[in-house]
Order: sequence, then structure tokens, then C-alpha cells
Amino acid sequence: MITARISFYVLFLCYMKEEKVILVNENDEQIGTMEKLEAHEKALLHRAFSVFVFNDKNELMLQQRATHKYHSPNLWTNTCCSHQREGESNVEAGKRRLQEEMGFTTELKDTISFVYKAPFDNGLTEHEFDHILVGYYNDEPNLNPEEVSNWKWMDLEAIKQDIERKPDVYTEWFKIIFDKYYQHINLKTDASNR
Repeated sequence: MITARISFYVLFLCYMKEEKVILVNENDEQIGTMEKLEAHEKALLHRAFSVFVFNDKNELMLQQRATHKYHSPNLWTNTCCSHQREGESNVEAGKRRLQEEMGFTTELKDTISFVYKAPFDNGLTEHEFDHILVGYYNDEPNLNPEEVSNWKWMDLEAIKQDIERKPDVYTEWFKIIFDKYYQHINLKTDASNR
């Protein structure tokens, strides 16, 4: 078991060294690229996206991060999130990662963006210019067990109350998005986004 964990961690570090993020300024203008791990160690601002997929009941699809994730393992969060690759639009990146993590794709709309910073217990920091992508889907996902351990649909008001009661079961970025932009992601009041 220990050998398997060490092997996974070595493979993960190799992946992190190969995968690059797009460094940006406060206007989301690209100023360079950097290996993902280094950017998170140095807490440098980089471009990212968060996907929110709703069903016809206006419930949000949440995912529970896999147990072996390098930060925020087992925590509940939005449908998926990641980083754009160089030359990739926000929507293209969102669709790619949605397929990789949740096993499906759907049309996505680029809605709002904001900067946030969230340090983690392992010494890494997410400092992201985050683009919120919204889509609709009514079927079950086909989870990638390397990324996701569970999923569920949840009403927005129920999520809000659950975060207040049990904040430790949710990722930091999801709590930030939900707290600061609740009115934007509560699509009940904005049917024009459909």
C-alpha cells in the first residue's frame, strides 16, 4: 500500500511538472506560463475555470474529489474545475475537463470571472483568475475514479445551508464562489442564461 502511494505520488509529480498553467495579470492578460506545481508553490496568479452544471430542476451537480488528490481530497465541490492550456478557450478547456473528470460534455457558457487566493495545508496555494462556466445536463455522469469519488445533484439553497453548517466538507474555492457570487449562479432569477 505504501509503495503504491509513493509510486502514485512520483507519477503525480511528473504530471505536475509537465502540465503548465497560464500566468496572468489582474486583467487576465497572459504574462507567461509555468509548471503547475511551481505556480502553486509560489502562489502566482494564473488562469483557471470552474464548471457549474445544472439540471432541469435547477439543481447543481456536485462532485466529491478523489481520496488521493494532492489537495482537498474527499471534499465536495462544483461539477469540475481546472486550468486552461495555452491556445485553448475557456469553453474548450471546460468541455475537455468535464469529459476527463465526469465522463460527459455539454454546451457551456462563459459567465463571470474573479480573482481568489486559497492556501492549503500542504503548502500550496491556489491563486486564480477563475472563469465560471455554466451548462445544463440531466443524465448521470460516468466518473473518472482517478479524479472523482462520488457525485450528487443538490438544490442551491440546500448547498448554501449545508456550507453554513458543515464548511469543512467543501473546497475553499467552491465556498468562495458560492459566498461572493451566489446571485450570479442562482439561475432561477436569470432564465435568459438558458
